[in-house]
Amino acid sequence: MATYDPLQSSHNHTNYPVYQENANPQFYQSTGYITPARPAGKKTSKWVKFGIPLGILVIAGVVVGVVLGIRAHNNSSSAAAASSQAAAASGSGAGHVDGKEVFAQATNTWFLPSYPSTTDTSLYTTPTLNSALSAWPADPFQPSNPSVTNLRPDRPRLIAPAHKWAALPNLIATDPYYHLWNATIFENATIWDAMVPVPYVNDGGTSGNGILDVARQIKQRVKAFSYAYRMTNDTHWADRCWEELQNAAGNGTTSWGPDVDKWDSGHFLDTAEMSAAFGIAYDWLYDIWTDEQKLAIRTTLVNYGLYYGIQGYTVPTTYIAWWANDIKGNWNCVCNGGLTLASLAILGDDTSGYAETLLGLTVTNATNNCVFAVSDDGTWSETNDYWYFGATGHAEMTSALMTATGSDLGMLTANPNFSKTGLFHMYGQGPTQLFAWGDTGPNKYTATANSLLFYASAYNVPEYALFQRDQFDSGDPWSMFWYDPQTSGAFWDGMPLDHTFDNSTDQWMSMRSSWTDANALFVGVKAGTLQGHQTHNDLDVGDFVIDALGTTWFGELGDGNYLAPDYFSNDTQGSGRWMYYRKMTEGQNTLLIGATNQDVTATPSITFGTTNDTQGSSTVYTPDGDSTAYFVADMTSAYFNVTSVKRGIRLLNGRKQVLLQDEVTAGASVQWRAHTNATVSTSGTTATLTRNNQTMTVSLLNAPNGATFSTSDAVRLPTDVTPPEPDQPNTGVTVLLITLPAGTYTLEVLFTPEWNDGTTAVTPPSVALDSWSLTSHNSS
Repeated sequence: MATYDPLQSSHNHTNYPVYQENANPQFYQSTGYITPARPAGKKTSKWVKFGIPLGILVIAGVVVGVVLGIRAHNNSSSAAAASSQAAAASGSGAGHVDGKEVFAQATNTWFLPSYPSTTDTSLYTTPTLNSALSAWPADPFQPSNPSVTNLRPDRPRLIAPAHKWAALPNLIATDPYYHLWNATIFENATIWDAMVPVPYVNDGGTSGNGILDVARQIKQRVKAFSYAYRMTNDTHWADRCWEELQNAAGNGTTSWGPDVDKWDSGHFLDTAEMSAAFGIAYDWLYDIWTDEQKLAIRTTLVNYGLYYGIQGYTVPTTYIAWWANDIKGNWNCVCNGGLTLASLAILGDDTSGYAETLLGLTVTNATNNCVFAVSDDGTWSETNDYWYFGATGHAEMTSALMTATGSDLGMLTANPNFSKTGLFHMYGQGPTQLFAWGDTGPNKYTATANSLLFYASAYNVPEYALFQRDQFDSGDPWSMFWYDPQTSGAFWDGMPLDHTFDNSTDQWMSMRSSWTDANALFVGVKAGTLQGHQTHNDLDVGDFVIDALGTTWFGELGDGNYLAPDYFSNDTQGSGRWMYYRKMTEGQNTLLIGATNQDVTATPSITFGTTNDTQGSSTVYTPDGDSTAYFVADMTSAYFNVTSVKRGIRLLNGRKQVLLQDEVTAGASVQWRAHTNATVSTSGTTATLTRNNQTMTVSLLNAPNGATFSTSDAVRLPTDVTPPEPDQPNTGVTVLLITLPAGTYTLEVLFTPEWNDGTTAVTPPSVALDSWSLTSHNSS
């Protein structure tokens, strides 16, 4: 297991790291991997940019100590129960149940599943979801005319109806995933139980993240405490949940937020997530709350949540529900989702009429907007990281509607391409990094990728669940109700190594040499339009990332300071957003021409190809020598003062090397740029990168006259317009450069990882991009 001293303070019973609680935002930072802390009084950058293990991400900042869902499963000793409640709930402390074990044997340095190396094809089989043999009993609630006002008569209504709770003890005792997830939930509940209720912290108000992190922490705790009570009938957990609710209502032992608009409706994500938390608590603990407690929860929920939802939807002059006005992204999904869960929870008890009114608005609005955040190729409209927020909001809302009303009410079907969004997430993940172009958002907390477990059953795509169940973020109460225990097989069996997402808004491709080898080669590359991404995009046509040898060689800088002036102003050419290094073309792994940002009206076009290799069931896979994939983008429309700009990238030599080729005719200076955390040494047309005791050679083939490699820090050019606020430092990041005057050039850059496995590097032929094909660079 990887360790991250001094961050790591101890280990839990499965040798998974437990992290120290520390409110200092600089505590969980590591030079060269994440953006250093904000200046005094400014917002902390919320996310790791590239290179840091993902496990630290979900616990950095305010919430720490969280136990993640995937652990080292190859320990010889049985895992002790997290607490007496966990032991009672699971019925067994064994890490292996009835001879079964989870597929992933551990989590690797990047907190991604580590699979055993085996050529035994019988060990991993074809992905299957045999719902006919489901361990879940049939739902007795089968209304003939489902509607938002005709709800199931029993509780809980939301996501976890009683018949599923009744089935859980047996599943926990017999299914290894349920066993581990249950233990994880109890461990987290125990950790949070020992902490004070979540304090009020407003991070920048309406122009920042408000109390979003706070709201999501409360939601996270409410889910865990409510789950723990229902599995044990121990009233301590209900009491602890009540303490959290009282605190967030302003009725705790310390002050909490303003007296009016306590849940920050000006940043409505906060209101929505708080509403969801209160709705879950009301519904899941309905049978234990007293009438007085129910009234208190409803009153708080109506006054601080649903009232502002009604205002946002029905008062024409309000700004609150801008997200309901043709906004196809995470805001629409999360806001509608939170209001829907809360309204479903209290409908029938609510005397204000707000719940019924909102349910007549949110579902229609979400089916017209939220669901269309997914393009026809499955890509989320914003960024890879914002997929987490939007997909979680969509899945929660849809699942709650299904259990409460007996129907998804169009949430699964209004967009016939929504079912593809699981592929977007799977192909965006490389062996060491997510291809996280654009902004990467605030802390995820409850926004895991567990929507894949839901979509697997909803769309009958077992690969989604088989991929997610071994991920580090899988241990969550939603997992217990969204995962179908009759899912079996290996997600990678028959899954193509490459996939192109070719919607004109997106245009990106994922290529790899293996799904299960932590050292695999991975390339992500994109083109696509630069507008219409909820102002979360970068000026990044031609951007690429590369993993190999268990190392991120080239990656993304991620988001900038969300509180910086004009950061979210707009996506027009003159927007202040493009003054910031991480958002401007300079901060991307692409060409910079004339030292000027790309044209925001760009309409690039692409061609692509793949030999369509699939791995099969074995975790050991060696691609054929001529196995390849390539992506070519005509980027001319993205630049000013050019005649033609094209970029192509392809895999070579049995997917062991990468060729990046640019063909440029420009009337201004040309600069090839790529950002890396590696140590770089250059010698003419060769650059040597070293990182994590690994080496990659980058060679400029057939170099034009005067073309050599050089390096610089990841800082703006002296000629750039000074932004309203200084850039965040990119400590430890080096920019590898090729700089040329105006002219016509072909730049052929070959990336050769030092595999140390007997691989012989090749020098590819020089082939014009218009002549690239699946066989144009074959070795024979």
